[in-house]
Amino acid sequence: MSRIRIRRGAAAAVTAFALAALPTAAHAAAAPGAGLGARHQHQHQHQHQQQSETIRQIVLQGAVNVRDLGGYRTWTGGQVRQGLVYRSDALGKLTDADVTTVSGLGLTKVVDFRIPMEVQYDGADRLPAGLAPTARPVSDLGLYGTLVAAIGSGDPVTQEQMLGGGRAEAYMRDIYRTFVTGPENRAQFAATLRELADGRQGPVLYHCTSGKDRTGWMSYVLLRALAVPEETAERDYLASNTFRAAYDARVRAGLKESGRMQNPDLLIPLQEVRQDYLDSATAQMEADYGSFYGYLTQGLGLDLWTLAKLQDKLVR
Repeated sequence: MSRIRIRRGAAAAVTAFALAALPTAAHAAAAPGAGLGARHQHQHQHQHQQQSETIRQIVLQGAVNVRDLGGYRTWTGGQVRQGLVYRSDALGKLTDADVTTVSGLGLTKVVDFRIPMEVQYDGADRLPAGLAPTARPVSDLGLYGTLVAAIGSGDPVTQEQMLGGGRAEAYMRDIYRTFVTGPENRAQFAATLRELADGRQGPVLYHCTSGKDRTGWMSYVLLRALAVPEETAERDYLASNTFRAAYDARVRAGLKESGRMQNPDLLIPLQEVRQDYLDSATAQMEADYGSFYGYLTQGLGLDLWTLAKLQDKLVR
């Protein structure tokens, strides 16, 4: 019985990667270009364009990384439509007021990329009446279970052996590569893109636990498929660090105060998004399929008609 309690206690700590207890109005607007990799700083041709684009956060109390993907400009002179595609972290801890806010988005579908273990420990999404999540799990290569075990051990030596010495970063790079190499993962992303391209499908929200890795890759792929410049898609990906920073810091402080981790900074590589992680996926994509277009058509099995419908529906 005590073992079950320990496991659930550890899982609750892991859950804190995604679930917010406090409002995050202070993070309502990510600074344009926040976290933009240094290797892109010299690209001035889109600087004015980026300054005119604001990342549109949906401010909730029970989730910190909820955004409307609309508003970005495309290479083709268009703009991604607002109010049709939303990305977020887990929605299991929404308040009544949050549910009312989400109801106002007019969602017709919520796609949950979490694996069953995450849903079991974190809880199912709390959604407006009449809306049920669609389970579409994307593998985390056992990361969630690893975190439960590491935190649950309460042993600093074990935690260092599992997460220290660059191991956490390597784990993240491996996960990102499997977004590309895993047939089941590709099928889940492809199914979501096909739904987004369907003219009969209303507004869609997709999410994972922290709304940054599986959700971040899905959003990066979608934006690039819509002809949003690569550096803009990267900026959207990296913005998770802005939205999650304060809450993730509170998680680390809580783990230290509770005695479960002497060195909670071991979690930082798992809590953050990094250009290096995204580069692991894009390098794998180019190695396997030659180009982004090859990934869309061969890797995800999307035909030209579907890609055209995606553009037609989501870009104005």
